[in-house]
Parts: sequence; C-alpha cells; structure tokens
Amino acid sequence: MMAQEYGTKVLILFHSDNGGTYELAKEVAKGIENDKKVRAVIKQVKASTNPKLKDVPIASVEELATYDGIAFGSPVYFGNISTAMIEFIAKTIDLWSKHALEGKPATVFMSAGSGAGKELALQAFWNTLAVHGMVLVSNGISGYENIDKNIPQGNSVLGTTSLASLKSVERPSKSERYLAELQGKNFAKVAFALGGTKSSEPIKSSNIVENTTDINQVLKQKNIILPALPKAVGNYELFVRSGNLVFINQVALKDGKIFNPGKVGIDVTEEQVKEATKVTMLNIIAILKEATGGDLNRVKRCVQLIGTFNTNDTYTNHAALMNAASDLTVEIFGEKGKHTRNTSGAYSLPVGSSVGIQAIFEIE
Repeated sequence: MMAQEYGTKVLILFHSDNGGTYELAKEVAKGIENDKKVRAVIKQVKASTNPKLKDVPIASVEELATYDGIAFGSPVYFGNISTAMIEFIAKTIDLWSKHALEGKPATVFMSAGSGAGKELALQAFWNTLAVHGMVLVSNGISGYENIDKNIPQGNSVLGTTSLASLKSVERPSKSERYLAELQGKNFAKVAFALGGTKSSEPIKSSNIVENTTDINQVLKQKNIILPALPKAVGNYELFVRSGNLVFINQVALKDGKIFNPGKVGIDVTEEQVKEATKVTMLNIIAILKEATGGDLNRVKRCVQLIGTFNTNDTYTNHAALMNAASDLTVEIFGEKGKHTRNTSGAYSLPVGSSVGIQAIFEIE
C-alpha cells in the first residue's frame, strides 16, 4: 500500500483575488488526497498581494504536462474566466501544438460573486480545455442531497462555485466546501485511473531550452567571481520581483566607485567601456543571486537586457559595447541566458558611469 501512495500527481491551478477561490482549492485538494493515492499540488498563476496567498508558489506553463490531471480554479469575471487565468492559458500554445495535455483529466471550480454568469464562465472554461483535448470531469448532481437548501449555494453540474458576494453566511459556505471536497474525491478517481496512460514528461518551449548545469559549478570552472552587493544610493530597491520576473538596474560600480567613468571616445576607450559593461553585468548577477535566495539555478531565463552608454550624438557602435554583457550572461546561464536586447546612447548617465544596464530575468 505504501508503494502506491501518491503514485498520481494532480495540479490545482488557480487565480484568486480575495482568497475565495483559494479556499475552494484547499477543499478540492483535501478531496483529492482523501484516499492517499493521489497527491495534490496547489499553485497559482501569478503572484498576489493578498496576505493569504503570498506563500503559494507560482506555476510555470511548461510544468503543466508533468501532472496526471489539473483542477482549474478562477473567479468569475463578467460571465468569463478571470483575466489572470486567461493570460496564463494564452501562454499554453506550445503545449497545445505538441498535444501535451491531450487525454489528461481536467475539472473546474470558480468563485462566482453573486452567482450571475457562473454557468457561462464554467462553460467558457470547459471550451478552452476541450481545445487542449483534455478529459473533462463534471460534478453532475453528486452531493446535492446533502447541501443546505435554505440558503443560496454555488453548486453546478459543471463545477463547484462559491457565491462570494452573498455574506449572509461565511463563504465558501459549509455546503460549498463539501461540494468542492467531493469534486476533488471524484476527480482523484479519474486521475488515478488514467494515471500513466499519457506521458508526463515536461514540455520544453520552442524558445526555452532547459539547462541542467549547476550554475555554481559554471562560475567556479570559469573563475567568475561575483562582487559584493552594491549599496543603493537613493530611495529604491536593488531589485523588484513581480510574479516570476525580477527587475534590476545597475551602473558600473566596483569597490564602491564608478569603474572607468566618462564618455566613450573622449574620457574612455571602447575597450574600457566593455570592461565597465562586464562589471555592471556582474553586479546585476550578484543582485540576481540575492533575488533567488542565493540559488542562481532558480533562474529560468534572461528575458531582456537594455544597455545605455554615455556617448556623443554621432556614436553608433553601441551594440559592440553591449556584447560584453550579453556574452557574459550566455557564458554563465547557457541557453537560458539568451535574451532580447536594446542598446542606445545618452548624453550623460548617473554618477558619470559610462554604461547603465536594465535587466529582466524569469525565475522559479
């Protein structure tokens, strides 16, 4: 029996504004794990400022194919799926083209506000998942006989909903929680029965190639030493994380001073600016390490680098200067380091630096 426990893994993927959909997600998870044959993993589609949700991990599109089934949860937005969930699903085109979700079971639950439009929203969800070829698992009328019929409830044959704006009782109500748990139990049976009949290998996006190399070993082998974190010199943060993206801006600081300052071709040579560009990028990667909790292996890819150089109005060789940053990024992160890029010139830069770089990274 122990060898069979949690042999099947189901993702509960949700978006929640005020926590109602998350509460349903937890009840669905309870039902899924009821027989200890199926493991439930709860993740959200984007980071939330809601204190209830701040510690819930963020799902990646690529990982969807690794589960034996997916339970989707969303608030109802004007008779449709929430914007955040739609944006996430819109990124699954690569999975669709590779038939990665075909044959995998799916179920749906929603937080429906007043209840208006809930059937439309559930149906919209079903239509989307049907295009992926998923096996749609409905509620039917299971559990209807056991709910409190004296108050409005969010039961639906297409999936459990919670009437979040009706505050006469706590929402989700006891009956709605019961229905969500029952939905999880029923879904677990299907996921367990179908488990292993469809490949659960992760799908690599056509423009994201997985790099399994230990970044710490790369730094050691290439003798790349990251500097100490630079200090902020104003009312700003060294980095900001929004969802899975990390935003970093830096100039050419080294040992607390600007490295090779001045204007290209006047105060400093192109080679000196390339050195300053590499110093700037090392600062960015040091900050990125801080943003990943000290583990650069959590970096999924470099999304974009934007370089600005201190030049006169006739200078045109910006791209060659920026190559120093791009080459270093790819040298460290491999395929994950390949990025989009923009370079430009400015008549002056803060604290006299010859270069400034903005960087965007996606992390786990």
